[in-house]
Amino acid sequence: MDIGVFIFDTDYSINISELARELEERGYESLFVPEHTHIPTSRRSPFPGGGELPKQYSHTLDPFVSLGFAAASTKNLKIGTGICLLPQRDPIVTAKSIASLDLMSKGRFVLGLGGGWNVDEMENHGVTYKTRFAMMKEHVLAMKSLWVDEEAEFHGEYINFDKSWAYPKPVQKPYPPILMGGETNYTLKRVVDYCDGWFPRGRGGFNAGESMQRLKNMAAENGRDMNTLSVSVFGAPPNEETINSYKKAGIDRALFALPSENRDHILKLLDTYQYLLK
Repeated sequence: MDIGVFIFDTDYSINISELARELEERGYESLFVPEHTHIPTSRRSPFPGGGELPKQYSHTLDPFVSLGFAAASTKNLKIGTGICLLPQRDPIVTAKSIASLDLMSKGRFVLGLGGGWNVDEMENHGVTYKTRFAMMKEHVLAMKSLWVDEEAEFHGEYINFDKSWAYPKPVQKPYPPILMGGETNYTLKRVVDYCDGWFPRGRGGFNAGESMQRLKNMAAENGRDMNTLSVSVFGAPPNEETINSYKKAGIDRALFALPSENRDHILKLLDTYQYLLK
């Protein structure tokens, strides 16, 4: 099982280039960052974690720019979004950003995506909360065409374009792995329908064995080969018992959550967790 990290890359935390280098030197497999374009001050949407919204949510850097710097500073470290708020993005522009980053990193990009929770944020992008997942599916299918087809086209309710040339194509074939964030059965249906992997949170009552069985059941019910699906858990508790349970369950990747802190604080944590990489 591979082990990486997840961090809200902000304007006040450790420099992402330095973090990427330090991760690679220590043997970590990957670095994932989330996305929020902005946080409306109305705060109509309650924070899913309860209480006040943490500061880092309104200070995130653009994930593709950030990961570009991380990729340029390393040779083998995988880079990914965790998660990209795809319904809030133009899929044609996003497909090009992803293909460019995958090409320039020589095939190291992983696309973690989700529908989002902040209603007022997505409404500022012209997205309706109730239809965000239908829009997300169309965006994914449209991007797949842009990545794979010589003359890409897509005709749907939310995205529509005629035959077009779209380059570069990603290095990874047919395209970078697409992981779906979330924990509900609706999420699992989306995973087996049009994604390459599941990206649940390792918090609270997450049980590795039971969760893997849920995914296997959903795959079997929908005729999807489990060998074509991966599972990456972000926010995994950094302890030996948890990591062993993940390995036993067949989870492919665990991501430790790092706080948005300065370099000294972060490097100490990386050293503390490093024994779990063995």
